[in-house]
Amino acid sequence: MKTEILALEHKNLLFKKLKKDTKIAEYSFANIYLFRDTHKYEVLFLDNLIFIKGYSYDGMSYIMPVSDLNEIGDNVFNDLLNHVDLIFPIDENWLGKFNNKGYVIEYKDGDTDYVYEIEKLRTFAGKKLHSKRNLLHQFEKNYICEALPLFGERLIEAKEVLEKWQEESNQPKEDTDYKACLEALNLYDELILCGYIYYIDKKPAGFIIGEELCYDTFALHFAKGLVEYKGIYQFMFNSFAKILPEKYKFVNFEQDLDKENLRLAKKSYEPDILLKKYRIKK
Repeated sequence: MKTEILALEHKNLLFKKLKKDTKIAEYSFANIYLFRDTHKYEVLFLDNLIFIKGYSYDGMSYIMPVSDLNEIGDNVFNDLLNHVDLIFPIDENWLGKFNNKGYVIEYKDGDTDYVYEIEKLRTFAGKKLHSKRNLLHQFEKNYICEALPLFGERLIEAKEVLEKWQEESNQPKEDTDYKACLEALNLYDELILCGYIYYIDKKPAGFIIGEELCYDTFALHFAKGLVEYKGIYQFMFNSFAKILPEKYKFVNFEQDLDKENLRLAKKSYEPDILLKKYRIKK
């Protein structure tokens, strides 16, 4: 068994292997790389198998499978669980690998990803999204907003938005995702990210960054808008959903980390799937 601290040099090894048939946001090299310090990520090599070793937000040590689960024997998982608290995150569709084998299988609400049908974000249709629709219409009435692909010199302007957003948050940088978002902008091409930046009166006012998770799901890693423009988040989500290629049916807004403000914000968009991430332990 050998471990290496997760680094950008591991991208070529891990990028394709992490692309699994799951909508879980962690199965993305950009995601694990950008939050490597938070989770103390390492790459673990065991014979011809590869795992990510890290720590959850509630301090539990875990192993995340990178190699195909079908290639990993029960004896390997049993042995790994002598060294860490959990095998995590496991998709519900993969539980057959662990059922009826003496494992404890559970999940935490704070780990759960919020997944939305793209058509919902394109329309904000229905009574439950009436307030979102109103905010969108107010924004469109008050502002003329231009959406442009995020790349090149526009990344510098996105950093300006990020700095203002951080100031407006009234929180220490350590308590927000400022550092990870800044690094995403600095390593935008290397991490194979994509997004849009939004201008009002030719001034940058917000941006979105994400990537493909699997064949029908796009992960929204970062969305930053300036509070002076009421309704900008509703506009960005609506606009970006309309821009995404038709192949994508879902957008993953990721987890709420057990933070009440994030939970309320994400629930307010009426998720279509509350995607549980299972924890396997002895």
